[in-house]
Amino acid sequence: MALGDKVIVTCAVTGAVTTKKQCAAIPYSAVEIGEECRRAYEAGATVVHVHGRTDDGQPSYDEKVFEAYKREIEARSPVIINFSTGAVGLSKEQRINHVLKTRPHIGALNMGSMNYAKYSAKRKDFVFSFVFANPFDEIIFYLRAMNEVGVRPECECFDTSHVASLEPLIDMGLMQGPIDINIVLGVMGGAPATPDHLSFIATHLPKGSVWKTTPISQATWPLTAMALGMGGNVRVGLEDNFYLPTGEMVKSNGELVAQAVSMARSAGRTPATVEETKQILGLTK
Repeated sequence: MALGDKVIVTCAVTGAVTTKKQCAAIPYSAVEIGEECRRAYEAGATVVHVHGRTDDGQPSYDEKVFEAYKREIEARSPVIINFSTGAVGLSKEQRINHVLKTRPHIGALNMGSMNYAKYSAKRKDFVFSFVFANPFDEIIFYLRAMNEVGVRPECECFDTSHVASLEPLIDMGLMQGPIDINIVLGVMGGAPATPDHLSFIATHLPKGSVWKTTPISQATWPLTAMALGMGGNVRVGLEDNFYLPTGEMVKSNGELVAQAVSMARSAGRTPATVEETKQILGLTK
């Protein structure tokens, strides 16, 4: 089968805000993270996306936390590691320090500022609401810093404006192809998780991009199926969604990955191996 028929399955094993009260399977500690990454890898994921957590679940950007994550992940599987740089209320140095110190394969990097919120129709109010600031000068700072230590950026695009922001950065020589793009849909403040938004954004990416989609919550499975049919890659995981298509809450990230892998095979595509993923993403350079 040609490499173009391969699909990269990424697993976002833990976010920054979801808790064990919401889903008992969400990992906090380094050992829990390592085990969840192993389960994701064994189910067919070749990339794991990880946010920092303290052992009681609070967000963490401590380099020692990420060092422990990396150690526990690498002890269990050869999966490709992607650490997040997303944060609110921290300096740009604090947001990137753990990536520079631990040097994962990939660093997730948001491509623009946005309102970031969760709205409750029942309460007629926002559960939370803040501005996620990612101005160009900070994006440039992150890209230059990651380039210096050999960490590849994953460009997280929450809207069409974020896609448009890629062009000047590519023109400045700050990113070399293939450009790794994650189309995140369904976050309040960004593009809605609908088929027409996915179709529009995925067909207006820079030439030679490698893209995946991250549909949030109930949109996960319909848009995962659509992305597979379009030739894109996919991301699933407890950061984004706790449920299988049946509505059953999962007991591990591995169950979500297994579902995505099954869907990929049903679409006539084969999950990429770690080495194939590195080749597709340009991680072998």
